[in-house]
Amino acid sequence: MSKVIPGWTKQEPFFCPSMQDISQKRQTSQRRTRRERVGRKNHTIFGGTFHAGHFSEEADQSEENQEREVSPDAAFSSGQNHSTVSEFILIGFSNFPQQLLPTFFLLYLLMYLFTLLGNLLIMTTIWREHSLHTPMYLFLCALSTSEILFTVTVTPRMLVDMLSTYRSISFTACASQMFFSFTFGFTHSFLLMIMGYDRYVAICHPLRYNVLMSTRDCARLVSWSWAGGSVMGMMVTMIVFHLTFCGSNVIHHFLCHVLSLLKLACGNETSSVTLGVILVCVTALMGCLFLIVLSYVFIVAAILRIPSAEGRHKTFSTCVSHLTIVIVHYGFASIIYLKPKGPRSMDSNTLMATTYTVFTPFLSPIIFSLRNKELKNAIKKSFHRKFSPLSS
Repeated sequence: MSKVIPGWTKQEPFFCPSMQDISQKRQTSQRRTRRERVGRKNHTIFGGTFHAGHFSEEADQSEENQEREVSPDAAFSSGQNHSTVSEFILIGFSNFPQQLLPTFFLLYLLMYLFTLLGNLLIMTTIWREHSLHTPMYLFLCALSTSEILFTVTVTPRMLVDMLSTYRSISFTACASQMFFSFTFGFTHSFLLMIMGYDRYVAICHPLRYNVLMSTRDCARLVSWSWAGGSVMGMMVTMIVFHLTFCGSNVIHHFLCHVLSLLKLACGNETSSVTLGVILVCVTALMGCLFLIVLSYVFIVAAILRIPSAEGRHKTFSTCVSHLTIVIVHYGFASIIYLKPKGPRSMDSNTLMATTYTVFTPFLSPIIFSLRNKELKNAIKKSFHRKFSPLSS
């Protein structure tokens, strides 16, 4: 229902403007005033209409960019209309010099192929050599499997994005990548913990080793490791993707990193969810590390009770490869995730993240094949049996 205001024509009905209309008119008026001010300023400085128009357009563009780059919480709390994010943009390698990307691509590709071939060689050797059908090498075979699956989940996508211009990933693909990377990453940590327990039983309780580490018990431990990794991956993925994503869809990483994704989430519960995810992940990883350290405390105490130096060296040599992998695994992870906040560029953060996702799986088959004498001799024996008929 409209009414006529005195002094107006009868053909002009009066409608009560909404708060949104008033806000839009106010923003338009302020933008016009700033453009006129910039135009007058540049007329005075440069004395020409071209410069005034040029800088006026730049000011208008900067204002439009600021309006588009609204933080998720601000967009959610202000009640703006926002659509559900259907894809994300990965900009982990966007700021790298373009002439260096082919070099990094070739380096990471070679490391990726070596990781696959090295772990496949370890698995094949353990499968074919009956002398390696022991609990320790069963766990090593499962560890190689988890490393292959982890690198297949992360590295191919990273390699493709390094040479592409539009680095987008769909919502479903991002959730799948997060689930599988967490599943295989936590499975890797659980298997390292079980391998530490295996070394503890072998050195501290050698007479009960065949009873405590039977084939059925080893299969059960491996199954629990995979089940625990799957539960952790499913739990973290469901918690993160249960949130609402609005505003920016740009991920400052080369994969669907959980902390980078949480920065894009909207709502008041984002901070509590972030704290919960961090506590869950840190508790699981630090729990595994604590049990590994506890195992080696008892192992070192048992080794020190061996009277001969040769016996101590021989006993400790069975733990060197596993202990090295633990140090590399948790060392690189702590450098990346526990580093102090500082003015580092996104390029340096990306390079540090690749050390954990690419370099650590690359080192694993090298350490196990070189530091484990039984596995190294079995690989040599397998190659000799494979190629000796050709040489003869």
